Amino acid sequence: MKHNVKVRTAECSCGQVSLICKGEPIRTAICHCFACQKRTGSVFGVQARFTKSQVTYSGDVVEYTRLGDSGNQVSYSFCPACGSTMMLTLSALPDFVVIPIGVFNSQDLPQPSFAVYEEHKHSWLKFACQV
Repeated sequence: MKHNVKVRTAECSCGQVSLICKGEPIRTAICHCFACQKRTGSVFGVQARFTKSQVTYSGDVVEYTRLGDSGNQVSYSFCPACGSTMMLTLSALPDFVVIPIGVFNSQDLPQPSFAVYEEHKHSWLKFACQV
């Protein structure tokens, strides 16, 4: 019996970087931290976490690494041509890749199951259903 594995693709704004993600994400989440606000230019980030073995990519990326609030490293991989953030990796979770949901070519990822850094959430921000 064959099992169909869901395959999702993602691309940067200019198409130079593309990702292929096989299977379902481990989880999806909303992050209200100041770094995600700066990274997205919006009031929060929404990401899907996959195991590294689920994700392949093509194209050139540039990395920026910073220290997170925990003291662990967070590395951002982004397109050097258009600046789209394509992947994040966390030194504390080396077997995982975090992908911003907005770069996917489909809108069928699971709804986020929780939110973090809610102390930085903008007071006027409301969701139809709370996470």
